[in-house]
Amino acid sequence: QVQLVEFGGGLVQVGGSLRLSCAASGFSFSTYHMGWFRQAPGKEREFVAGISWSGGTTDYGDSVKGRFTISRDNAKNTVYLQMNTLKSEDTAVYYCAAADSYVKVARTYEPNYWGQGTQVTVSS
Repeated sequence: QVQLVEFGGGLVQVGGSLRLSCAASGFSFSTYHMGWFRQAPGKEREFVAGISWSGGTTDYGDSVKGRFTISRDNAKNTVYLQMNTLKSEDTAVYYCAAADSYVKVARTYEPNYWGQGTQVTVSS
């Protein structure tokens, strides 16, 4: 059974940092491309970042470039999202996703699997 479980969400002040983790199981993590998406209240789900199976390719949404970093540890079946210089507009539910092709996670935004999401709230 495929599982993607996000950790690390919470309340943080504007300008602060937070690191999200996503623990994967039930599929061959090291061969899947991973991504992070987010959805704020009343808005559509938005692509945040994607990383290829090897970690050699990464992509970011325009609104987070230069502030967020995606990484992965294939030995731990975990993908991370380091979020720095957080803004109030970063407040959203953050979802981890897995795809068997990089196009699905970073271009068409139609990954094979989704996590349940973790809330990130940035307050001023």
